Amino acid sequence: MRFYEYQLVMNNTKWAEIRNAMNDCSINTIWRTKDVKTKYTSDWDGDWFYHFKGNYKNIEWLEIKVENLEEKNQVINTLRTINVPGETKGDVIKVYGYVQNSNSVDYL
Repeated sequence: MRFYEYQLVMNNTKWAEIRNAMNDCSINTIWRTKDVKTKYTSDWDGDWFYHFKGNYKNIEWLEIKVENLEEKNQVINTLRTINVPGETKGDVIKVYGYVQNSNSVDYL
């Protein structure tokens, strides 16, 4: 499926790298996603191995919630090694799968 108002900025390989890295991470984080097709935002979840897997093609964004600055820095450093598009807002790190065509995106 194509979303003409959006530009794809991630692929299945990058999502799988995030899944593996966060599953191996020493801190417990929670995450949620938004579906670009249905606009559904999932509930917060803490299981990276079983629940964050499969076909990632409809993920508009992934949000990862952290508890403190130390956790935030650790997650950001992990995501920087993967080189993903995203931003931070308070205690949430957002990774983009799609961006609207008129918007630019920075990499973590």
